[in-house]
Amino acid sequence: MQITRQADYALRTVLHLVRIGKEQRASTSQIARQQGIPNSFLAKIISQLSIAGILLTSRGAHGGVSLARPADEITLLEVVEAIDGPIWLNDCVNNSAVCTFGETCPLHLIWCEVHGELVSRLRNTTFGQIIASERS
Repeated sequence: MQITRQADYALRTVLHLVRIGKEQRASTSQIARQQGIPNSFLAKIISQLSIAGILLTSRGAHGGVSLARPADEITLLEVVEAIDGPIWLNDCVNNSAVCTFGETCPLHLIWCEVHGELVSRLRNTTFGQIIASERS
């Protein structure tokens, strides 16, 4: 499985904002330049993250983008799903009826377990934890 480039950019955007601090704002051009993200692509990402309640945006001379919540309250899963929607490693994880073999398929259980482990890891990893590990 590979997350989309857009989800990767979203993760890097949130990480950038976490690094500068919750109370600080950054311009989209600054984020784009420092993270190597095309401006037009970043605008769409910021909009999606804002709708999801992860980022705040404000216009004007002192405007910009900032975190909507503390880094300890924002998970990797939340950011990825705000961009890509729910994560599914295989269609059968979500709906075993799509498989010819159904739940008797010997791979079904493996896909479900791996999916559960991945989602759990992303759900239980916050940006606060990532920053704390960077500093130690």
